[in-house]
Amino acid sequence: MGSIVLINLVAINLFFDFAYSSVSLLPLGAHPLDGKYYESEVIKCRDGSKSFTRDRINDDFCDCPDGTDEPGTSACPGGRFYCKNLGSRPRFLFSSRINDHTCDCCDGSDEYDGIVICPNTCVMGGNIAYKSLSHSSTIRHPNPVGEGRTDVVGFNARDSVEKLKGLKALVMIQVVLVVLVMAFRVFRRRVKSKRRHSH
Repeated sequence: MGSIVLINLVAINLFFDFAYSSVSLLPLGAHPLDGKYYESEVIKCRDGSKSFTRDRINDDFCDCPDGTDEPGTSACPGGRFYCKNLGSRPRFLFSSRINDHTCDCCDGSDEYDGIVICPNTCVMGGNIAYKSLSHSSTIRHPNPVGEGRTDVVGFNARDSVEKLKGLKALVMIQVVLVVLVMAFRVFRRRVKSKRRHSH
């Protein structure tokens, strides 16, 4: 039974990897369904106010008042960043939370500038050790000598509770899948058995 759950986990993970990797031009912080939106060389702001070229996406300068051109930076106050959080629940963040030295996405994608090292706490693929409700991240502070000093910063307990709820939902889905597979196998065996006895 443990191998069936593991196979289900691997299959779900491969599905999400394929679904997200198939969008080749997707900029950092953009929703996967917006892939076609960013394909053309000249892109219109969602509010229709302006247009911009593809090379101006995530250039840390706000061209569109609605943040269309900056899904992966904090340049636009009205922007939103999409956390893929593969294996957990995807979510949007306000752009002000990008590279703010707090790990908001469980995959750590919102802190990509290298100052904060976020552990991947998404529940898929064995990436997490849920040993306690307080996870920590490492922050590197540069000093004049060129070496980095590291500090440990605590995670918000509310975020950890949300992650545990996501883990519980995932486990429940997998239990249902295992029960369905087992019921299907039993049904198939009974049908084969009846066929043998009828001949």
